[in-house]
Amino acid sequence: MQTLSRLDRPLRAARRIALSHYTASGLVAALGMLLISGGMHFYFGAFAAAAASVGVAIVIPPDQPAPQRGKFWQLLPAALIGLPLFLAVQALHNSPVLLGLLLVPASFVAFLAGAWGKRGLPISISIMFAVVLSMAVPVHEGAGSIATTGLYCAIGSGGYLVFASLANSALNARYRVQMLADVLFALAGLMRCQARQFGALSQPSDAAPLIGELLRRQAALADQLQAARNILLESPRTPRRQRLAGMLLQVLEMRDHLLASELDVDTLRTHPGHPPLLNALGEILGALADELDGLADALLIGRPPEPFASHRPQLARLELPDEEDRGANGSTPSTAMLARGLSNRLGHINDETLRLIALARGEELPDLSLVRTAWQAFVSPTAWSWQPLSELWHWNAPPLRHAIRAALAIGSAYALSLAVPWGTHDYWILLTIVVVLRGSLAQTVERRNHRVLGTLLGCVLTGALLAAHPPALFLLLVVMLAQGIAHAFAIRRYVVAAVAATVMGLVQSHMLNAGSATFEVIERIADTLAGVAIAWAFAYVLPSWERGRIPALVARSLAAQAHHTRVALGLGQLQAVDNEPELAWRLARREAYDSLSALVQATQQSLAEPRAVRPPLEALGRLLAHNYQLLAQLTAVKTMLMSRRGRLDAARIQLPLQQASEAIGQALTAPAAALAPAPCAAMENLALPDPFEQDLSPWLLRRLGLASELAAQVREDAEQVLRPTPRVPGGEMQEGAGQAAAGE
Repeated sequence: MQTLSRLDRPLRAARRIALSHYTASGLVAALGMLLISGGMHFYFGAFAAAAASVGVAIVIPPDQPAPQRGKFWQLLPAALIGLPLFLAVQALHNSPVLLGLLLVPASFVAFLAGAWGKRGLPISISIMFAVVLSMAVPVHEGAGSIATTGLYCAIGSGGYLVFASLANSALNARYRVQMLADVLFALAGLMRCQARQFGALSQPSDAAPLIGELLRRQAALADQLQAARNILLESPRTPRRQRLAGMLLQVLEMRDHLLASELDVDTLRTHPGHPPLLNALGEILGALADELDGLADALLIGRPPEPFASHRPQLARLELPDEEDRGANGSTPSTAMLARGLSNRLGHINDETLRLIALARGEELPDLSLVRTAWQAFVSPTAWSWQPLSELWHWNAPPLRHAIRAALAIGSAYALSLAVPWGTHDYWILLTIVVVLRGSLAQTVERRNHRVLGTLLGCVLTGALLAAHPPALFLLLVVMLAQGIAHAFAIRRYVVAAVAATVMGLVQSHMLNAGSATFEVIERIADTLAGVAIAWAFAYVLPSWERGRIPALVARSLAAQAHHTRVALGLGQLQAVDNEPELAWRLARREAYDSLSALVQATQQSLAEPRAVRPPLEALGRLLAHNYQLLAQLTAVKTMLMSRRGRLDAARIQLPLQQASEAIGQALTAPAAALAPAPCAAMENLALPDPFEQDLSPWLLRRLGLASELAAQVREDAEQVLRPTPRVPGGEMQEGAGQAAAGE
């Protein structure tokens, strides 16, 4: 039994990978290449199949699970830009100087696609694949040989455009389930991290890494939620789609309850009598995370999830401490009250988990009015716009600097490739730079390490494969399988993708040269080492250090928090008869989370940079922590306004809501030096009743007061982040909280 339990976890992990959306996307890429290249091989021979496979490889990078609307247009730029460059390289194959003059501007144009962010990066890779892989295709003698090769490549690209669009539509239902399961796994991981926060810490310094992990998981969940929204909230017209969309919206509510459950944990943890209670609450939260994992696994397998017994009775049996003395007029809640409040929040998470499973089992109906109202507002636009490119032309724009950096790196690598004795494989150095060089030093360093390891393993595998002299059709199957693995793991596990890409590139080159090209492991390793060295070196040319992005990201987060505050505390929701105020709040909440996610990622990437150019990490750590705490306080207030409106005195809270909204907005948008303390009298000297009694107005007013104080702290932290940081000898600086947030 113990052996089975040890095997259960890796088997379960392997099953989740096999049933994931990225594995499905890799299988689509592999199947598309097999059908197109196999058909070309059957009718026109091995060379035509290999040239067509290059055309397929050009279009594959941007092919990820996406909404049905706009899928074809998402892939089309790769073919429209890549095919002319493929032909141009073929035409200049025997003119090294002219080819070099083409490579540099082509690389510059390709990497300008980074102006479109995550959508643009795969297009950059596609364009560079068209250039670099064309260098691997030999020019055959005879009239019209270049045109013929280009036609084969165009057939591959055009065929895959159609195939990928149809496959995306056919798998749309499956993608919806897989994306939702991915979100549930991420939420379960966040819940387990939160459960660890409830436990007692042996040292106060142990809290920093845990806070850092919480911030990173929050940021990762925000990214996964947007990817899931784009697919699950597109045209939810059928009952099944509506159920899945309702489950996604339910996850958003759970994230809010989870964030609010962080409130007052530090106070309770320091109280000598409460560690056993917090440990028990942490175990319940961990058990709820296990239920979410089980729900996600059931969705992937395609069976109804098992019902689970509510943990409400277990929460009710917890030995909550007796009431203690409170401050003057009862304005300070006792730790006993805070413990009851935390227990109640976990009860809400329990209820949301029950509802999620009931929705999955078809035992409850989703909130169709909210689903129908929200679906268009939450789906990212699919049309290409010229605006990102028009805003690019200033010297400090990171995409522009990266495009210049990449063009210089490609030009230098091409010059080097002409000088080395094995110049026939010049494209391999360039291909290494294309996949390694990234906009940030952190990503480049990570890719550098994985690329070297993946190339070593891939060379060994390919050498063993080609030593057996397999037939061309078998090699075509190998290329197909390697393409699928490389595409599936390019984002998730790049070292796996690097192994597969190495096998694919070497076998494809072998086929393109009709089996005449010699395979030299030492040459490939030398090419790879040269490529990663050049990419690493040019990462320091015209660098876009993360501290250059920090001011804009901080300004975005402050503006998002201020807007979220105005919407969350708006008085119109108290009299609203429809869900328009709630929709506006959900949109504002999404921007608040997304802005903090971008700031966390920038902080994390800055740790790979030289110490002398790092942003003030300690201040950034405090800013991020206080921002999430402010979100938590506002979430607690919003929950009271939405779901417990009947337990609030509307006349008593209207003026404090307005005053708190103005105070928080002023604190977040005005310079800290210009702020004057303006506490709301209605928030002071409150006698806090038991939170389970009828009137919750005093508790709401307390949350408003705490939120106002946090807003002032957020503004002070922002001022410290934006203030020039004095450097001590050696570039050392205090980094504890910031390093935790960034992941060191």
